[in-house]
Amino acid sequence: MTVRFRALMGACAVGMFATGAATGAMAETTITVATVNNGDMIRMQGLTSEFEKAHPDIKVKWVTMEENVLRQKVTTDVATHAGNYDVMTIGNYEVPIWAKQGWLLPLNFPDSYDTKDILPAIRGALTLKDKLYAAPFYGESSMTMYRTDLMKKAGLEMPEKPTWAFIAKAAKAMTDKSAGVYGICLRGKAGWGENMAILTAMSNSFGARWFNEKWQPQFDSAAWKDTMSSYLDLMKNYGPPGASSNGFNENLALFQQGKCGIWIDATVAASFVTDPKNSKVAKDVGFAMAPHKDGVSKDANWLWSWNLAIPAGTKKEKAAETFIEWATSKKYTELVASKDGWANVPPGTRTSLYKNPEYAKIPFAKMTLKSIDAADATHPTVDPVPYTGVQFVAIPEFQGIGTAVGQQFSAALAGSETGEQALQNAQSLTTREMTKAGYIK
Repeated sequence: MTVRFRALMGACAVGMFATGAATGAMAETTITVATVNNGDMIRMQGLTSEFEKAHPDIKVKWVTMEENVLRQKVTTDVATHAGNYDVMTIGNYEVPIWAKQGWLLPLNFPDSYDTKDILPAIRGALTLKDKLYAAPFYGESSMTMYRTDLMKKAGLEMPEKPTWAFIAKAAKAMTDKSAGVYGICLRGKAGWGENMAILTAMSNSFGARWFNEKWQPQFDSAAWKDTMSSYLDLMKNYGPPGASSNGFNENLALFQQGKCGIWIDATVAASFVTDPKNSKVAKDVGFAMAPHKDGVSKDANWLWSWNLAIPAGTKKEKAAETFIEWATSKKYTELVASKDGWANVPPGTRTSLYKNPEYAKIPFAKMTLKSIDAADATHPTVDPVPYTGVQFVAIPEFQGIGTAVGQQFSAALAGSETGEQALQNAQSLTTREMTKAGYIK
C-alpha cells in the first residue's frame, strides 16, 4: 500500500454522493445516492419523483450524512472499489486525484448536455486529459453576508470589498449578547473542509501559505500568527457560544434565526438566508466580497464545487450516468426554478445561468459570479507555492493533515489551548507527515 493510498484511506474525504439510473437500465434498477445534508442536496432528494417519472425503470435510494462522516465513508468506498454507492457527490479537490488513481469513470454526455456551458474554472477542475470525470451540481466561492438593518443601526456602511479591520469594527458594533445577537459567525468545527476552509482562505488574505516552495510548513510565520490571532479575537469577542462545534449548517441556522450580524461563508448560502420561508432576516441581508487585509492583494474567497461522479466500483454505470446528466442539466435548473423560484436554483456552474435575465434579478447573483471569478486556484497565495487549490492543498495527504490541523485550531477556539500552541502543533504534525510522505527530504 503506497503512502498516498494510505493518506487517502486514513483521511476524511470531501464528498457527497448521489446515485442515479439510466433510461436503458434494467427494470427496477436501484441506485444508491450518498449525499451531504446541505440544502441543495435535500432539495434534489425532494425531486426524486420527477427523475423516476421520466425514468420508470430506475429507483433512487438516498443515504444522507453529516459532511465529515460522509467524507470518511466515501474515501474508503471508492479506494477499495466496494461499490456501495453508484453516484458520489464529491468536491473539486478529489476529482483530479481520484481520476488519476483510476477510481472514477469518465462521463460521456450527448451534445445536448452542452458541456462547454460549464464555467471554465469549474470545468477545468473536473477534467483530466480532456475527459470530464464529474459534473458540477453547484459551484461556489465565499463572500460576506451581513444584516443590513444592524449595519444601519450601527451607523456603518459595508463596502463592496471590506477589510478585516472593518469586519472587526462592524462585528463589535453589531454585537448585543444580551439580545442573543453576535457580530460574526465563522466556522469552528474541525475538518479540512469545515474550519480549515475559512481559515485557509483567511490566511491567504493575510499573506500566509501552507507550504513554501520546498514543501516546508509555514505555520510558524508571522502571517499565520496574524491570521490566528485575528480569527480568535473575532470569534471570542463577537462570536456565538460553542462556536468550535459550528460548521456550515450550524452557522446557516444561526444566521437565519437572526443570531449573526456577519457571516463569511459559501456563496451558495445566499439563497437560504434570503428565503422568507426559512429565514427570519430574509429582507435584511446584504452581500459583499470576502474580506482582505490592508496592503494584501488576496481576498479570503475560495473556489469549490460539489460534483456528481461515478465510482469505478459501480455495476450500474449507465444508470448512474443518466442520473448525473439529469441532475446537472439546464432542465434540472429550470425544474427547480418552476417549483421554488430562480433564487433557489443550484448556482455557480453554468455560464447560461448568469446570462439569464430572470436570474440576473436575484440580488446575490452578480456577487456570486464576481467571487467565483476572483478565485485563482493556480495562484492561491501572495508568495509562490508548489501547490494548487485555494482553500485546500491539492495533494492526497491534505485530507488527513488538514483535518488534524483543523482539530488544533478548533481546540484553540474552544480555549483548551492557545492560538500559539495550536500553530506550533500544526507546524510539528504537518512537518512530520510531509517528511513521512517524502515531500521533505
